[in-house]
Amino acid sequence: MPKPTISNRSINGDLRYLKLLARDFPTISQVTTEIINLEAILHLPKPTEHFLADLHGEYEAFQHVLRNASGNIKRKVKEIFGNTLREKEIRDLCTLIYYPKQKLELVKQNDTDLSDYYQTTLNQLIAVCRNVSSKYTRSKVRKSLPPEFAYIIEELLHESSDDRNKQAYVGVIIQTIIGTGRAAGFVKAICELIQRLAIDQLHILGDIFDRGPGAHLVMDTLSKYHHWDIQWGNHDILWMGAAAGNKTCIASVLRLSFRYANTQTLEEGYGINMVPMATFAMETYANDPCSIFHPKIEDPSRRPNEKTCKLIAQMHKAIAIIQFKLEGQLYQKHPEWNMNDRRLLETIDTQKGTCTIEGVTYPITDCNFPTINPEHPYDLTPEEQELIDKLQHSFLISDRLQTHVQQLLLHGGMYGIYNSNLLFHASVPMNEDGTLKEVSVEGQNVAGRDLMERVEQLVRTAYDEEADSQERNQACDYFWYLWCGPDSPLFDKAKMTTFERYFIADKETHKEPKGWYYTLREKPEICDHLMDAFGVTGKHRHIINGHVPVRASNGENPIKADGKLMVIDGGFAKAYHNTTGIAGYTLVYHSRGFQLVQHAPFTSTEEAILNGTDIRSTTQIVEMMGHRAMVNDTDKGAELREQIADLEKLLVAYRRGFIKEM
Repeated sequence: MPKPTISNRSINGDLRYLKLLARDFPTISQVTTEIINLEAILHLPKPTEHFLADLHGEYEAFQHVLRNASGNIKRKVKEIFGNTLREKEIRDLCTLIYYPKQKLELVKQNDTDLSDYYQTTLNQLIAVCRNVSSKYTRSKVRKSLPPEFAYIIEELLHESSDDRNKQAYVGVIIQTIIGTGRAAGFVKAICELIQRLAIDQLHILGDIFDRGPGAHLVMDTLSKYHHWDIQWGNHDILWMGAAAGNKTCIASVLRLSFRYANTQTLEEGYGINMVPMATFAMETYANDPCSIFHPKIEDPSRRPNEKTCKLIAQMHKAIAIIQFKLEGQLYQKHPEWNMNDRRLLETIDTQKGTCTIEGVTYPITDCNFPTINPEHPYDLTPEEQELIDKLQHSFLISDRLQTHVQQLLLHGGMYGIYNSNLLFHASVPMNEDGTLKEVSVEGQNVAGRDLMERVEQLVRTAYDEEADSQERNQACDYFWYLWCGPDSPLFDKAKMTTFERYFIADKETHKEPKGWYYTLREKPEICDHLMDAFGVTGKHRHIINGHVPVRASNGENPIKADGKLMVIDGGFAKAYHNTTGIAGYTLVYHSRGFQLVQHAPFTSTEEAILNGTDIRSTTQIVEMMGHRAMVNDTDKGAELREQIADLEKLLVAYRRGFIKEM
């Protein structure tokens, strides 16, 4: 199809922009070179995208999935060496690629001929690296190279040892690397390059925080990662609210940490001082067994001793009561949230040992509330106020936490649209008939995409130093609604029954009825309607969610609505393994289509290094394309075509004399 003729009027209309563009491309030769380069890129295979959800602080499993590219690296190694290497040799090579530093230490202890090991291994690594880099331009690969070895790696990637004329050249390079004592450093560099090139873009569908011990380590990794984005989850928002100074969010972050005996992220990760908390709890609940507040510990290796468990239980109860008081104050302050029915402290009758919810009276499992004044149940005692003020100060001055939140703001949002895929963590509130539900946000009724964007604006306002202080305070309060509000797109349930789960044995009161989205999303027409509302186009378009664990052990399928919806929360957190029967999903979108990788529980990094054990993964083909997708078929392709059109217009402007070459 011939390209449309570029008119003089069109050039005149864009002349100011074209003159700016000419600064980067001051000659006809440079313009044509760039057009040729961009046209060539359009015809490269589409780079690989990885989708992960609900990491919940499980740093070791997350790291391993990144390092092995959800099994893709092992698949490539088998494709290259399947006929020449034994299974153990393949396993050892893969372990080296995943953990080069640690694996080399073991090799040095056990291998008597290191020179021969390096000679063989370097040739193998170069073959793997050549394979994973084949879908990128030399320029992109060059930008990914470690500076120390950039020239050498580039030479080895583009010179084949199969070529007779080049065999000696390549051989001498490898021998010289070994002879100069640089082999270990070179191996580490090329292994990390393979890891980097195996995943072009990483999508995190929320919930980095909660339960697991390493959310701060996950954030450290992401902060250095080459290309990633995140759709905020409800647990991320809770921590972001805490970092913004929302005291109710702070109390809930601590409560959840004590509930799962996970203070590592708080103390070691972010330097939150727990001494005032411990002191207050021991003094206030010294004679209280706090039996219903003993922590839930899924991993026996992380179980503290009995004395520590008792202290955690005391702190757990202390902060839970403070949270219930603080949230009650917020519900009174914000009647527009319609959550005053969650002010439950005022219904407690300690004499009778009961509380009343929705007109029904229930016995309660704990009647010792030394800090609650029945006349004013939501007032903090002076000691509680002093404690929460100190905790707020700790959160606000934690440099590492504030840096991580800035990363979440920089790379994140409430939703994302990438290559015809609509990504969000939990829900888009809907009515029973499938229409988008209008939700009042700061007095404005919004639905669907407008709701997501209005919520995102509020989140950013809480961190906007230029914003009016009252607006910032309002936005800061709103984090709590996003955490547990009935029409929050990060929650979308009738209520959060935290109080009931602690104090009422009747499990009927623990139920949290889900919004209509969770039922309607099973229907293909509903998914199409939602994607239309968000402006998602394309022949192969999908919604990708996390948030609600898929119970694979019960036969639940993560692929819904005839393949239009994929729910990839398979339970990374150990707390969910018994529920889901697996340990997480990874969705892989490469040039040939979608693959859903289901992971078995990860043992440990140490086990992976010592014995070469990998996460056992099974791959399900979700959707294969009729043809191999190229860069031209992606969002990046659309950007490049726009750039080419601008450059072609600049080329005409040069040739017709509108702009002079420099």
